[in-house]
Amino acid sequence: MIRLLLISVLSLPTVVLAQAPIILALGDSLSAGYGLAREDGWVWLLDQRLRQLGLPHQVVNASVSGDTTAGGLTRLPSLLEQHRPEVMVIELGANDGLRGLDVQVIRDNLTALIRQARAVDSRILLVGVRLPPNYGAAYTNEFQGVFQTVSKAEGVALVPDLLQDVAEHWDLMQPDGIHPTAEAQGRILENVWPVLEPLVRATSGSGS
Repeated sequence: MIRLLLISVLSLPTVVLAQAPIILALGDSLSAGYGLAREDGWVWLLDQRLRQLGLPHQVVNASVSGDTTAGGLTRLPSLLEQHRPEVMVIELGANDGLRGLDVQVIRDNLTALIRQARAVDSRILLVGVRLPPNYGAAYTNEFQGVFQTVSKAEGVALVPDLLQDVAEHWDLMQPDGIHPTAEAQGRILENVWPVLEPLVRATSGSGS
């Protein structure tokens, strides 16, 4: 009887469970949810939207408050090796700009991040931000243009301004004037989702 049971078990077909497609968010405090509960941040809300839509993706939020494009370059290789993301959201550069980093360095770092992610066949979304006006028109315009330039040169999707229709409203910003409140996170997701959705659908297995 035991021998027959073993034969029956061993003859069963092997079931291979498909791994959920990974969306990897590599960002700074704007994506890490600085000053907020984890479930209030826009990346967490993205995960909830995917569930509501019945999409199979798993969101990995690798955002770190205070991170820069250089910091992202340091962290990205191990993240790509661990997660092999189908979709990569790159939201970095704000802290570079706040520190007045040379725009060419920011451009080079963003380009390197995109090319590393592309090397593992990730579909890439680049997310831009704006600087406060007190940094001067010349630098802020040049900084803002970096995201457009890199997006066009590398052929990747772009959200030009993560905080569009958020940063202009003081009631949606924390007292530091830099980080959005919990109430703003849904609006931030709406800034991202129209550009991100086609990338997600393309890796859902159905394309529908």
